[in-house]
Amino acid sequence: MRKLILALMLAALAGPLVAQTSPQVSNDLTVDMSPQQYRICNERPARPTWMDEINPREAYKAAALMELYEIRAWEEIAESGDCGCETRFPAWESADGEYHEKYAGLSQAEHSSLRRDWIEVRKQLEPRVRAICEAQGNW
Repeated sequence: MRKLILALMLAALAGPLVAQTSPQVSNDLTVDMSPQQYRICNERPARPTWMDEINPREAYKAAALMELYEIRAWEEIAESGDCGCETRFPAWESADGEYHEKYAGLSQAEHSSLRRDWIEVRKQLEPRVRAICEAQGNW
């Protein structure tokens, strides 16, 4: 009986404290459609629409294209020494075309293998690209 009374007293005392620290709940279900803001280069080109409309079971294709896109941009930065927004975030057409021409028909396992290879390439490029971009304020 004592334990029950003690538990009820504790719950009664903790109730107001929990109510004070709970986040405010809102009934506002308005969707915020403002463009995403980034720390650098807010004027980025839009991704290909198929990436946003892809079946979740094939999301690996969109992930592979994003990896390829970043690799090609980083290769250009390393080669040119320029980390301007146009170089860091180029139009998607080139990477998208290369992806569809060479990789779109591959299996999920082959995509995974490619992505592992591309991640290694990106790791090798990162020190040089990072130094260039940090010097230009775009990292």
